[in-house]
Amino acid sequence: MSNNRVEQLESTVAELESTVEGLTDELIEAKERIRVLEAELDTETPTRVPERRQNETGTAEIEGTPEAAPEEVEEATADADTDAAEDVQSGDEAEDSGSDDIIVA
Repeated sequence: MSNNRVEQLESTVAELESTVEGLTDELIEAKERIRVLEAELDTETPTRVPERRQNETGTAEIEGTPEAAPEEVEEATADADTDAAEDVQSGDEAEDSGSDDIIVA
């Protein structure tokens, strides 16, 4: 009876070894496919990071949205304050409507 048990264990070990070998092969193939896909993605898709360029002083600038002038910031702040005050004076009509929908004006 112990001879039969040894044969079963040897059979189980052989099956497990072949399973591990198969999974290892699949893992290696998957890693290679991922590497290829990442390489294709890197060459095809532009990044969302803005490009840097040198200005006249030799320092790097980031291309994209320019910085607002102080007077533009003050004007925008004043407009936002005025809009907020008008919303408060309107009696919070959005809350009285009984709906939880977001209203975009």
